[in-house]
Amino acid sequence: MKLTARPWWPWAKRALVAAFFLAVAYTLVRYARGVDWGEVKNALLELPRSVLLQAMVLAALSHTVYSLLDLVGRYYTGHRLGKRKTMQVSFISYAFNLNLGSLVGGVGFRYRLYSRLGLGYGQITRILTLSMVTNWLGYILLAGLVFTIAPLQLPPHWKLDSEGLRMLGVVLLGACFGYLLLCGISKKRSWTVRGHEIELPTLRMALGQLGISSTHWIFMSAVPWVLLQGQVDFPTAMSVLLIAAIAGVIVHIPAGLGVVEAVFIALLSHRIPEHQLLGALLAYRAVFYVAPLIVGALLYLKVEVRARKHVAAA
Repeated sequence: MKLTARPWWPWAKRALVAAFFLAVAYTLVRYARGVDWGEVKNALLELPRSVLLQAMVLAALSHTVYSLLDLVGRYYTGHRLGKRKTMQVSFISYAFNLNLGSLVGGVGFRYRLYSRLGLGYGQITRILTLSMVTNWLGYILLAGLVFTIAPLQLPPHWKLDSEGLRMLGVVLLGACFGYLLLCGISKKRSWTVRGHEIELPTLRMALGQLGISSTHWIFMSAVPWVLLQGQVDFPTAMSVLLIAAIAGVIVHIPAGLGVVEAVFIALLSHRIPEHQLLGALLAYRAVFYVAPLIVGALLYLKVEVRARKHVAAA
């Protein structure tokens, strides 16, 4: 039986995506009109300087730890770029990834910067793949632990209860330990996928992946927790941020704009006034998203200028 082509499907898919984004935008605009932005501004301005300083330090630590992810890729691929340059590429890519999306930041900037530094596309692909896997391994481990040990107290009207989150946590922990087991005892160490060879890391490297990524997510979760000034405990703040992170990936809006705020409000507005939540989240965006983007942009310009001078001299 001959299958007929479906030329309408790509257009239908684009129309559905566009309709979804319009629905999200409409919902956000409608909600924003009902917010007392004067109270939000006051809540933002009333944040103590000591709290903002703590948030800035935690954000800096989180971004620094994230930049170690590409050092794992350096060891994995065996390239000889300096550790400082490797971390710099990782930091720049992550800063743009957070604000402009993974295709521009995580993928585009890594390929451009690493290729400028002399790495081949095969090596860059392996570094990128390992970085993505490492990042989400830490997420899976922490989400599994926090959902299992200290499940989030969901709003009363939600159909999903804490037991549902606990079951999800058990599944996530199982996936994480399955990966470690595979790295530790698997006899087959490599696979070829679309012409690219994927080599299974050693157990030692897998443990390093979990350690670095988990530390990054812990510091990241601590930023909104500090800005909320103890109105919720740390496991709760981490749970909400982890849910917001995966929601941002699913919706695929750059910087998760509006999505992160919507998740925090949906899960915590029954415990914290909305204007205080929004004030803390605006500070979180400034500290964790905007400030690193400015630093990353300056570093990127520095790298580009040096690269052009090198080409001109050659």
